[in-house]
Amino acid sequence: MVLQLFKKSQMWRKPDLKNRYEVVIIGGGVHGLSTAYHLGKLGLTDVAVIDKSYLGGGGSARSTAIIRANYLTPEGIPFFRESHKMYENLSQELDFNLLFNQMGRLDLGHTDSAVYWLNVRAGFNQLLGVNSRVIDPNEISELVPVLDLRKGKTMPVLAALYHPPAGVVRHDAVVYGYARAADRMGIELHPFTEVTGIIKSNGRVTGVQTNSGQISAGTVVSATAGWSSTISTMVDLDLPITTYPLQAFVTEPLKPFLDKTISSANLHAYAYQTDRGEVVIGGPVDPYPTYSQRATMNMLEDLSVFILKLLPILKPAKILRQWAGLCDMTPDYAPILGKVEGLDGFILNCGWGTWGFKAAPIAGKTVAELVATGQTPKLIQPFGLDRFENGRLINERAAATAAAIH
Repeated sequence: MVLQLFKKSQMWRKPDLKNRYEVVIIGGGVHGLSTAYHLGKLGLTDVAVIDKSYLGGGGSARSTAIIRANYLTPEGIPFFRESHKMYENLSQELDFNLLFNQMGRLDLGHTDSAVYWLNVRAGFNQLLGVNSRVIDPNEISELVPVLDLRKGKTMPVLAALYHPPAGVVRHDAVVYGYARAADRMGIELHPFTEVTGIIKSNGRVTGVQTNSGQISAGTVVSATAGWSSTISTMVDLDLPITTYPLQAFVTEPLKPFLDKTISSANLHAYAYQTDRGEVVIGGPVDPYPTYSQRATMNMLEDLSVFILKLLPILKPAKILRQWAGLCDMTPDYAPILGKVEGLDGFILNCGWGTWGFKAAPIAGKTVAELVATGQTPKLIQPFGLDRFENGRLINERAAATAAAIH
């Protein structure tokens, strides 16, 4: 009886790995699982999601999961706008409480140049249907009374880009919600299954080699975030990606005092307070590329100094925990989505840098449509790998606060 109840309470099945699937997705994080879920919605369920660790144990587990759409470019804004809209209804769609809290966001400007770009972003946002506007210090102080506006100090707060619908979401809940929904469609989830090689034949990817044996596949999707470069080398593909660690930490639980996400590119810090009272604090990627996911004392000290310039109220707070994840950065700070010329049957979903979690719903949907139809959806056409060859770079750095290397 106890065993039967345990089996009924399991989130997803534990099927045996088959030797062939129509689609194999490498990477069991939020992007791989979103892609699997949307393939299922399109009627493709002969799908295996494989991951060398537990589901959601890579970048998804290490994300601060801020959801926003206030980007800069005419390619990026519509993409993230659609993903944000999907997040607003995702709890209902997946029948799983994702704890999505639309608390709003302030991107602070401390120099004339920074304020200029905030106004540019606000103009593009409004033209493309994203709710954001530039506000002055008086309104900033009303929204976040504890914020030090730094009057008479270096880097005073001159203005902010206010994005009311922005929010935060429970990262593991999104992973679990997608995984459970995909499993219920008949899609197989295989954690602790490591890809050791990718099989090619006559210019086409035909399967993967794993620590559990060889798997044939009609299509292979790589959704491996910071490990994308290592996976691509298995097909002799040199991606324009550099992997950097991104570190963050949280304080002990405190009484509620901050009900907005605040971010400063000039002071290299962002923060928000969770429903449990912890304050999540992060900043730029580490100044050197590496695959190490070890948090460092140097970055902890830097982030503490950065955030105390904005929130001196945190000075007596104790630090609860610190962590690091991997960011797959492209030269133009925009993702790589789509086919690879000359390599049929291989689809890329990578190059997300510091903004991958917020993109997962629409990225999964559009990549699934590409797999199902063979046609690249218009929304992701600008993000193809070929842009680096033909010079159509996007340059989303100005809206990717945490990506800047200090």
